[in-house]
Amino acid sequence: MQAIRRAGETVRRQARTARETVHRAWAEPGRERDLAVQAGKAALAAWLAWAVAGWWLQAPMAFVAPWVAIVLVESTVYRSIAHGLQQLAAIATGTVVATAAALLLDSTMAAMALVLPAAVLLGNWRRLGSQGIYAATGALFVLTFQPVTVAGSAARIAEAVFGALVGITVNALVRPPVYLRSTRAALEDAAGEAERILEAVADKLASAEWDAEAAGSLHERALRLGRLVEQARAAVGWSRESLRVNPRGRSRAVSAPGQDYDDAVTVLDYVAVHTAGVTRAVLEACADDREEPRPGPGITEPYAAFLRNSAHAIRLYTTSRFAPGGRDRQADRELREVVEDLGHTLDDLRRRLPRAVPDDPDALATYGTLLTQARRLADQLAGR
Repeated sequence: MQAIRRAGETVRRQARTARETVHRAWAEPGRERDLAVQAGKAALAAWLAWAVAGWWLQAPMAFVAPWVAIVLVESTVYRSIAHGLQQLAAIATGTVVATAAALLLDSTMAAMALVLPAAVLLGNWRRLGSQGIYAATGALFVLTFQPVTVAGSAARIAEAVFGALVGITVNALVRPPVYLRSTRAALEDAAGEAERILEAVADKLASAEWDAEAAGSLHERALRLGRLVEQARAAVGWSRESLRVNPRGRSRAVSAPGQDYDDAVTVLDYVAVHTAGVTRAVLEACADDREEPRPGPGITEPYAAFLRNSAHAIRLYTTSRFAPGGRDRQADRELREVVEDLGHTLDDLRRRLPRAVPDDPDALATYGTLLTQARRLADQLAGR
């Protein structure tokens, strides 16, 4: 019965998630709506390709055209073109080689034994990228449909070319994808999570709540923060690619992510490193088998203040760089003031640290490292 209840709960949770996804796609712009639009475009491309190749021209292997069209409605127009050229090269190569082998050997089985290993190896050629597997697919189309003729193979290549043109054209002309919004969201997500982690650690330090379980949870979140930063970095590259050969970007004068985005990723890298270091130190201080005494309020209180100021600076940094309509000058001024406070707090910590751990070189080294990370973070926020 428990297994049935768990299965029922899983089904209900998935159904609820599906409803929320559909609601978000309908209610507001975002990733869900972008995915829905791309799915509709892929279906439209396949329908158009079949309408011409299958229904109107009645081509001998008409399914090749919608098949190629649907897979080439890619996440960016540039990727559609690049993958389209690679896919056509792979299909043409596999088709030509398989046709020649079948005609020379006059045996489908012998031709398969000879051609397929070579086609699969060709699929690993770097220049064909992820589309290399279509060399073997093209060869199979030839060898599994009899009889093998030059005219039939030429028709398959022509159908693939037509399908690629339809897929690329639909992707380029029907709401071509642009991912600037997703890039800002990825950067804001990473910055927001860093802010929340730092504030949570500051609260623990200020209240002297040294709980190993809570510290472990915060450290795991800090480690995942690095992955969020990597996702943000990938999103910046994704946005730039989405504007290449994209008529939507040109017609609306949409500019690619500038230096501010690269600077933000660099700053968030430092934030992730610093946050992981802080949470690791707190986790080690909470260990049950720790012989050294836990840091006293002379260290934890000013460091908690530094963390809160860091969290505030990260919030202001995000606001100033990605405000609607351009940079927020008021947030810039507030950021400079907060960074100055960070510097004062660090100077205070630097004075207090030797007196707080005079007989513990290991502790001095650990907190000295944290101070170095903190100084680098403050310098990054000040310089960007």
